[in-house]
Amino acid sequence: MRVEGARPGWAGRASSHPRLGGLRLPLFQCGPYSGPLCPQVARGVGGRAGEMDAFISFTNQTQGRDRLFRAVQHTCMLLIYLLEPKADRKKVVMKLKKLESSVSTGRKWFRLGNMVHAVQATRQSIHASDLVPRFCLTIANLNRVIYFICDSVLWVRSVGLVSDINKEKWRKWAARHYYYSLLLYIIRDVYEVSLQMEQVAWEKAKREKSMPENHLGPCVADEETEWLQSFLLLLFQSLRKHPPLLLDTVKNLCDILNPLNQLDIYKSNSGIIGLGGLLSSIIGMITVAYPQMRLRTC
Repeated sequence: MRVEGARPGWAGRASSHPRLGGLRLPLFQCGPYSGPLCPQVARGVGGRAGEMDAFISFTNQTQGRDRLFRAVQHTCMLLIYLLEPKADRKKVVMKLKKLESSVSTGRKWFRLGNMVHAVQATRQSIHASDLVPRFCLTIANLNRVIYFICDSVLWVRSVGLVSDINKEKWRKWAARHYYYSLLLYIIRDVYEVSLQMEQVAWEKAKREKSMPENHLGPCVADEETEWLQSFLLLLFQSLRKHPPLLLDTVKNLCDILNPLNQLDIYKSNSGIIGLGGLLSSIIGMITVAYPQMRLRTC
């Protein structure tokens, strides 16, 4: 007779049947199993649960959702650039343009509260210990506040709450202040990179002093080549020791392509802007999911 909800388990007793010869038969266990899982299963379940919890925590944050939508938006922009020349992809291109427009509109909602975060970041940057980061971050965050104000005005215009707004003028203002903020962020990144390079160079010089002369590397005849190689090696070692600085620098360099194009300072096609925006969005998602990868502000 079959027992409802029963599940076989192999921890049974030996059979007394003469033809089975003491073979251990499965016992039937009713109800859910309450014993410990095997290590392989436990690791699999725990790993999947941890990844899902991290993803849910990421998407619950406004910045995380904005980065995710931004990645989709710039992916659409890149695909449109790649597929638009092909005549047989017109329907796909139209769908991608609609998706990009919808995602762009959705991102406006996420950015409504960013002005408050920018004001808070300005208050924090004032207390930075170093003069150069304090100046760059404070002025940059003030420009971000103005940028978000302009962006909010453009959002009010786009939803039809106010119609008599010069869209192009406000868009230029937004792009200009966004450009100023990114330029100051890049200056701050260059300053931090120079400090890291000085530290690495000092450590290298200290190690070379402690080494015997016959252990030192051979001299390069071409001084210009030697200087360039030393500089690139020093830069690589500095950024490798400080991944948050590397991510922040790459992100800001990718972000600045868009305002450069809007202000006609340096024209780029939509494919380059889409690729840069996608890379910047991926870095942004990494810093939101892993706060230790975010460059400190003070």
